[in-house]
Amino acid sequence: MRELQHVNKYFYKYRYKLLAGVLITIVARIFLLFTPELVGNSVDVIDNYRKGVTTDLDVVKSKLLINVLYIVGAAVIGGVFTFLMRQTIIYVSRQIEYDLKNEVYQQYQRLSLDFYKSNRTGDLMSRISEDVGKVREYAGPALMYSINTVTLFVIALILMFNSAPTLTLYTIIPLPILSYFIYILSKSIHKRSTIVQQWLSKLSTFTQETFSGISVIKSYGIEGGTNADFDKLSAESRQKNIDLVKIQALFFPLMIFLIGLSNIIVIYIGGKQYINGEIESLGVIAKFIIYVNLLTWPVATVGWVTSVIQQAEASQKRINEFLKQEPTIKNNVTEPSHIEGNIEFINVSFTYPDTNIQALKNVSFKLNRGETLAIIGKTGSGKSTILDLIGRLYDVTSGEIKIDGTPIENLNLISLRDHLGYVPQDAFLFSDSIKNNIMFGKEDATEEEVINAAKNADVHKNIKGFTKGYDTVLGERGMTLSGGQKQRISIARAIIKAPQILLFDDCLSAVDTETEEKILNNLKTITKGKTTIIVSHRVSSAKSADKIIVLDQGKIIQTGAHDTLIGADGYYNELYIKQLTQNE
Repeated sequence: MRELQHVNKYFYKYRYKLLAGVLITIVARIFLLFTPELVGNSVDVIDNYRKGVTTDLDVVKSKLLINVLYIVGAAVIGGVFTFLMRQTIIYVSRQIEYDLKNEVYQQYQRLSLDFYKSNRTGDLMSRISEDVGKVREYAGPALMYSINTVTLFVIALILMFNSAPTLTLYTIIPLPILSYFIYILSKSIHKRSTIVQQWLSKLSTFTQETFSGISVIKSYGIEGGTNADFDKLSAESRQKNIDLVKIQALFFPLMIFLIGLSNIIVIYIGGKQYINGEIESLGVIAKFIIYVNLLTWPVATVGWVTSVIQQAEASQKRINEFLKQEPTIKNNVTEPSHIEGNIEFINVSFTYPDTNIQALKNVSFKLNRGETLAIIGKTGSGKSTILDLIGRLYDVTSGEIKIDGTPIENLNLISLRDHLGYVPQDAFLFSDSIKNNIMFGKEDATEEEVINAAKNADVHKNIKGFTKGYDTVLGERGMTLSGGQKQRISIARAIIKAPQILLFDDCLSAVDTETEEKILNNLKTITKGKTTIIVSHRVSSAKSADKIIVLDQGKIIQTGAHDTLIGADGYYNELYIKQLTQNE
């Protein structure tokens, strides 16, 4: 249970409620154990009347009636406390589940971008849902039944030993045998539980990717092949679950056999002792049979609890693998940082750690607050990488980036990103209303601000054309919108934030030149006093910038203003002539 030690801090957090649950459990079990004593007493009353020790039938009836009332009363009170026990301990387990899910989710938020490139979404979802659910069963039902079993065993064995010590010793003979089999089976359950969780992650990943790429699957007509792959994966997962269930299925037959063996021992040994006068009454045998059968379920739950703990151990191990990971991008400053918007790259080189591709080579430029920089270049030349480095999604391999004269690593990471407005090339929209997607940039934005941002992004008319307007709920990743509409809503989201630094990563590639011209004209007003970087393949998006740099294979091959670059031989002039000809 080494991995499950991580949950101990939550047990400590809710220690008072758990303690109350333990006390309630003990009280509930005490009332439950009144029944064997009362039944045994009732058998003795009848046996004494049969032997002639008691001759008054009314007295016998009176004693039996009182015992019946006590049994009913004990059952009712025990039932109430059992209800309170579940309400206390199961409630705590749900709180622990809530806390653990939040801990995992917050860790997901902390981890850097390279973590998500090396881990699949389906696996991440499986760990925060399925694995946390397994741990909750350990923190709730398994804990509750364990306390219940221990309490019942201790109290029952004390009462049994006080009544008939020798018979008690014979009765518990099967327990060491049970312990041995549990130890053997638990090892196998732990191993197979880990495999089951791994296959569940694979299945979740496959289905998540299938749903996300359903349009591609349909357009290529590969539904049959996808179904076949899913069937194969599902069959493998089913087989792993069956392998686990086969081991778990051995528990209950084993429990029933051992309890039956205990009953035989009670009847045989108890009967001999009664005949020999070692046990003074039949009531002792009667209550021992009830004790043994009362212990049937707790003994049976030992196997179930062991299985739950083994599965929880396997799940918590998978969770801990992520919780122990440290983000490669760390916030080195606790105090908030003030950002003006001056940006400087000094001999910056960067190599992606996952692919070992060098994206930038000795890139240097300086951009003052309020200026606009356009970055032009072929696909894969390193344009988007510059924006990622400014947002500190990665740290540079060599060189230095300064914001307002301070190395970017020495700025508060939250403050830095709070002062950035970033529009990615592949616009991502959430499955929410258009209004809330725009307000993602500013949670307390007014309706007027939302509309103005949409107008500046030239998407207001499109939104008003929808049946529910700004309240239109989008499909996953905004798939109900066209590419241009998604890009413009993404631009509106950045604009409404009113940050000091605006980063546009080829975010006008899906709109026509007329719409592009409108948006660029609006941005001239919006970006006044703000540092702006525009990445584009179009000269039309770059021509109004204060500075333009041209990248090729990670290196700056040209730099200057639009008028300067079109008058010089090189990539920018060739691109300008080519696009001018196409437009004509």
